[in-house]
Amino acid sequence: MDILLLGAGNIGSAVARMLLDSGDFTVAVADSNEVRLDDMPEGAAQIVCDCADSAQLASAMEGKDAVLSALPFYLNVAIARLAREHGLHYFDLTEDRETTAAVRAVADGAQTVFMPQCGLAPGFISIAAKQLADRFESLRRVRMRVGALPMFPSNALAYNLTWSTAGLINEYCNTCEVIYDGQLREVLPLEGYEQFSLDGVKYEAFNTSGGLGTLCESLQGRVDNLNYKTIRYPGHCDLVRFLCNDLRLSKRRDVFLDVLEQAVPVTTQDVVVVFVTASGERNGRLMQETYTKKIYHGLVAGQEMAAIQITTASAACAMIDLLREGALAPGFRLQEEVSLDTFLGNRFGALYERHGDPP
Repeated sequence: MDILLLGAGNIGSAVARMLLDSGDFTVAVADSNEVRLDDMPEGAAQIVCDCADSAQLASAMEGKDAVLSALPFYLNVAIARLAREHGLHYFDLTEDRETTAAVRAVADGAQTVFMPQCGLAPGFISIAAKQLADRFESLRRVRMRVGALPMFPSNALAYNLTWSTAGLINEYCNTCEVIYDGQLREVLPLEGYEQFSLDGVKYEAFNTSGGLGTLCESLQGRVDNLNYKTIRYPGHCDLVRFLCNDLRLSKRRDVFLDVLEQAVPVTTQDVVVVFVTASGERNGRLMQETYTKKIYHGLVAGQEMAAIQITTASAACAMIDLLREGALAPGFRLQEEVSLDTFLGNRFGALYERHGDPP
């Protein structure tokens, strides 16, 4: 299967390496940055392309079976439209709710698969939460918590950049979808503060946008309360509130991005924490079940990768692999339509299990 991968960043590089290592895919990587393209794994075709230019992008799509966008969310709707016009399957990693809604509209009546939000959160977290939810006859509450954290925090934020800075800012600044008392609502980001411990480590969690994916839609009418929060080390939320609200950087996101990228270093020594809890009735009793997992950085396909690279890239690769196997029907597809057993049983999804121990 011929894949066009848009974006030669950290996640794009990991996706290309995983797909090529499997032996079942050819990969062409398109990006405007020639230096980044030079860092792509051996065997990946390089296409110098301004992905905001529809003519250049259409040319890159020729002869391809599917396109995966690892680009900023605001480019994805135009990419989805071109994929529809050229008969390609479409995947992306977006956390942006409006982008996903627009991709759904593009996919209406399509004979190919359109599957946005193929990452960790949104993405895998919805698959895990839906698996728990389906074990109950009636649902009271589903809580989803995810964080990509440095193993060795050393600054006031207790954080290092591990993925798209633009996506991170989007999550901190946009409103958040929840179900509260059975009703679909929006709440403010950086609110809903809580603390918890897991394996002896203290964490905080707070509202961020986009992590629920389409799960509100899937569970509306079935669950009383559903929410998603991002996990960080204690103290992070207060400082981000200062930046977003007191300094009003939420209104100047280009400045916010520049500040973070100039001041907060990147790390590949990270851990992804997943924590999902569901409660409800089963056989006349109120029950609770919890799914927890930690995924650590490590060696994949001959390359040292950060945990956020492993979890995000392998989730996207798993969906593309399911397409190759004929397991995805045409049209707009939700992440939570794939069962947790199917995901973890896939050769790419299995990386979640293989990297569950500290390196």
